[in-house]
Amino acid sequence: MRTASAAAERPPVVHRGRKRSVVARTPVPASNDWRKVRVAAAGCRACPLWKNATCTVFGEGPHDARIIIVGEQPGDQEDRTGKPFIGPAGKLLDRALVAAGVDRAKVYVTNAVKHFKWSPHGKRRLHEKPNAREIAACRPWLEKEIALLRPALIVCLGATAAYTAFGPGIKVTMNRGEIRPSNFAIPALITLHPSALLREPDRAKAEAAFAAFATDLGKIRHFISW
Repeated sequence: MRTASAAAERPPVVHRGRKRSVVARTPVPASNDWRKVRVAAAGCRACPLWKNATCTVFGEGPHDARIIIVGEQPGDQEDRTGKPFIGPAGKLLDRALVAAGVDRAKVYVTNAVKHFKWSPHGKRRLHEKPNAREIAACRPWLEKEIALLRPALIVCLGATAAYTAFGPGIKVTMNRGEIRPSNFAIPALITLHPSALLREPDRAKAEAAFAAFATDLGKIRHFISW
């Protein structure tokens, strides 16, 4: 597994046409002290997303968790409170974990990108998908969380988390429910992001999608011995 320090020495490169853009070095501390890592993450300026975000939203959960669930980025409510997965998508995730027989209290939850990327729409702040440079800039923080936790399984919610764990070859709709070796040298489960379920207007389809999502998450229970 590539370590956080290695990532700092060799910052990811994003190619845009013929131009080469180097992601700024992210000051991930070598310390294994969770408090110091969180404080350092709060001051991260490796990409421009911090300018419009209220705060860095770091992961939360037990530091001996065997499961780390990785989403895309914090949403509006998460950005205002500094806590991951507390908005509508987080509440749906909680329901799905209960349906899957997984204890949320034993799971660590985080995001591939730690700042909320948004655009104004009247008084609302609308989510915008992070680009490759922003994902690469935030990757060292996820690497550090994984290195500290040393989990048995990563759960990738949606395309951004899957891209971070596997690279560009994974299609969530085609590969969902699969457990594969990841770039972090830890097995990873691929599934949808709960926000995708929230966008389904048809109630019957939404219920079917929720059941399928819970089935995917149920593989956590079969894969890990609590």
